[in-house]
Amino acid sequence: MAAAADPERRQQQLLLAIDQGTTSTRAIVFDTDGQIRSVAQRELPQIYPAPGWVEHDADEIWNATVAVCREALAAGRLKAADILSIGIANQRETTVIWERRTGRPIHNAVVWQDRRTADLCDGLVEAGYSPLVQVRTGLLIDPYFSATKISWILDRVDGAREAAERGELAFGTIDSFLLWRLTGGAVHATDATNAARTMLFDVVRQQWDDDLLRLFRVPRALLPAVLDNAADFGVARPDLLGGPVPIGGMAGDQQAAAVGQGCFAPGMIKSTYGTGCFAVCQTGSTLVASTHRLLGTLCYRLYGTPAYALEGSIFTAGAAVQWLRDGLKLIGTASETEELASSIADTGGVYLVPAFTGLGAPHWDSAARGAILGLTRNTSIAAVVRATLEAVCYQTRDLMLAMEKDGAARPTALRVDGGMVANDWLLQFLADILDLPVERPVITETTALGAAFLAGLQAGAYQSLDEIAARWRSDKVFTPRMDPARREALYRGWLDAVARTRGHAIRTGADGAGAE
Repeated sequence: MAAAADPERRQQQLLLAIDQGTTSTRAIVFDTDGQIRSVAQRELPQIYPAPGWVEHDADEIWNATVAVCREALAAGRLKAADILSIGIANQRETTVIWERRTGRPIHNAVVWQDRRTADLCDGLVEAGYSPLVQVRTGLLIDPYFSATKISWILDRVDGAREAAERGELAFGTIDSFLLWRLTGGAVHATDATNAARTMLFDVVRQQWDDDLLRLFRVPRALLPAVLDNAADFGVARPDLLGGPVPIGGMAGDQQAAAVGQGCFAPGMIKSTYGTGCFAVCQTGSTLVASTHRLLGTLCYRLYGTPAYALEGSIFTAGAAVQWLRDGLKLIGTASETEELASSIADTGGVYLVPAFTGLGAPHWDSAARGAILGLTRNTSIAAVVRATLEAVCYQTRDLMLAMEKDGAARPTALRVDGGMVANDWLLQFLADILDLPVERPVITETTALGAAFLAGLQAGAYQSLDEIAARWRSDKVFTPRMDPARREALYRGWLDAVARTRGHAIRTGADGAGAE
């Protein structure tokens, strides 16, 4: 793999990671040992036009990205010439379409959580297209992925479909949109892991699929080039950071986290606890065709060779804690949840199912909606908070059991990362309910770290994946200590609670008006 940086720049050995997530945009400068030199972050406002709809302002994402990159350099007293390469990690599936001439988005970004195309997806499933989609992409037909979002935007914005057919518009997930802006429109590309989440990419042949493009009515002229995760993605404009900086790494956030966690051998598994929860189990050269409603997907592609993964996606994890804080006003900060959860022996039979935008794996029920069950006059704020944290752990067990049923070997440990893993109570309950050791790394910003590692690999800072894996360090291991009978009783209660939330969504029309 050719190095993207000159020798003088390589001597600096600093990497800038852009971590553009669902609720925030971060820039982190790492040295090549994986240690953090400086950080900057800005929260990202959410837009909810109708029940089940979630949007972002793509221009706001861009402005925040430039701002945090500049702030991170300033915080580290660094300049552009100090940075060896830039790596980008991003919220996956979130869909942006923009004008090639101006770079202007034609609609708000439609976020991965958004369920507005549920009826379209249901129709495709009923028409029998599920086997085709799963064989080609490893995915299930669901509003989660980009394909139906693209079609929705093209059909709702005046003249957009015709402009797309003429080649005047460009589609991208957030990585691709940021790359376009960073390079001043010089590069319209994505990486293989993000392409694999569009429902348009054949993950075996590693190319856009014409049959799927026809099925979802997506013009090929919209699509970006697809590159490896460590590749020459171009150069950031000099005016942005005070000088040109190569861009050498790109991956969807969960795949970037798998790289940051050193999951380079089949059977290794990580779970990220951010807005949602995503468990990724590396399966090597084998693309698993799940029979338990998980996703076969890419873990990464390097040197033209794909490594696959089995993934379980939970739509709501940290977002539920955010709801406790901002929606219900039960807490002032997320950090309060640890003390509240540990202040009581149990929830008193309370379960919270955070199906705010439907249920992800292994249920894939877009009609499910959130519920709190088992309430009594004695139910306290602490019980609701604890039930929210417990729900994250129960959902993880749902995923792990589905992976075992799909033939994945039981792992020896679960590596975890994301904003929620600072909570020791949460990780102990997770180990207890999984009956599995849970490992928290020293650097929990593994999404950004993975993006940095990929950029460093392209730039020649690392010669192999083994060099990257050797930089992983454990901070703390949580071992199971719950009585098995209690573990199973709690989990049975969870399954009953989930069953009671299924099929309760109020469908929304194109104008957002509710309809039963």
